[in-house]
Amino acid sequence: MALQDAYILVTGGAGYIGSHTLVTLMEKGFRHLISLDNYSTSRPDSYALVEKITGSRPVVVEGAVGDRALIRHLMDTYKPAGVIHFAAWKAVGESMEKPFLYLENNISQMQVFLEEVYRQHKPVFIFSSSCTVYGEVQQLPVDETTPRRPANSVYGLTKQMGEDLLEGLCRMGFTGPVVALRYFNPVGAYPDGTLGEWPIGKPNNLLPIICQTAAGRLQELTIHGQDYPTRDGTCIRDYVHVMDIAEAHVLALEYATKAASDRMEIFNLGTGSGVSVLEAVHAFEAANGIKLPWRMGPRRPGDVTAVYSNSRKAAEILSWKPRYTLHDMMRSAWLWQQYLENQKLPL
Repeated sequence: MALQDAYILVTGGAGYIGSHTLVTLMEKGFRHLISLDNYSTSRPDSYALVEKITGSRPVVVEGAVGDRALIRHLMDTYKPAGVIHFAAWKAVGESMEKPFLYLENNISQMQVFLEEVYRQHKPVFIFSSSCTVYGEVQQLPVDETTPRRPANSVYGLTKQMGEDLLEGLCRMGFTGPVVALRYFNPVGAYPDGTLGEWPIGKPNNLLPIICQTAAGRLQELTIHGQDYPTRDGTCIRDYVHVMDIAEAHVLALEYATKAASDRMEIFNLGTGSGVSVLEAVHAFEAANGIKLPWRMGPRRPGDVTAVYSNSRKAAEILSWKPRYTLHDMMRSAWLWQQYLENQKLPL
């Protein structure tokens, strides 16, 4: 049976990267998708936007990855050939305020999830990881062989723990093929602006804050920290378009299905270009002809100084290469904000 004809379980499918990955899977002919989400940080309305773009929607299941009975039911009913695991809380600052809730949500529930996923089956498993696993790096750019340093945030710690858990289980033969994708900083929206990052309440990530400031929903943008040892004093990140990230999940799923590797593979997903927060603000202004009100504020707990990627491994093995520019990221993000405003969608 072709992979496109098998069931694929996507956790956190209503979220930012999850919803864009559903779109990409559907556009590439995957016909049997199951999306599991408890909507703690996402909106069920995302599925209507996915359907508007693709003409179809996944099997939608409301629930948590830590619901043992539910996961057992899904695995026994659908027997998915692949699992893409997005479901996690992901705000660096919030993780420092609610450390044990992050450990419960990102690790304790994941442990239950893995136990049920692998109870009778060994599907391909794609894990949503993060460049935060590298900690405060000493040399740039980072590649997959760069030693992980102590995490700067509880969120980063949970991603390190998630990787370690999967690597150990995989090495001991308890899993099928596993791929961990270390994202750098996903931003942007579906190119026509009809799907994008849709935070609940006050946004935590840079681009939604920029966009809501441009739309007048926030009075001004605060840039956290101006005294980092970088070219302009602000943090440096590797911004990568969400559609490029989504594409990588499909390529990883296809690769792992064919490779049937007995070890966990890790891939960085970034453009390889370091962009400071201040440069990102100016890039948004240039792409959209908007002048933003912003001010400098104190550092935010948990932030690293600078990190950007060497993604050569993903290029060589997955044939993955980012297609979208920083201008595309900034332009599509603003198109999405305008769509939210024009359609009077909740914020």
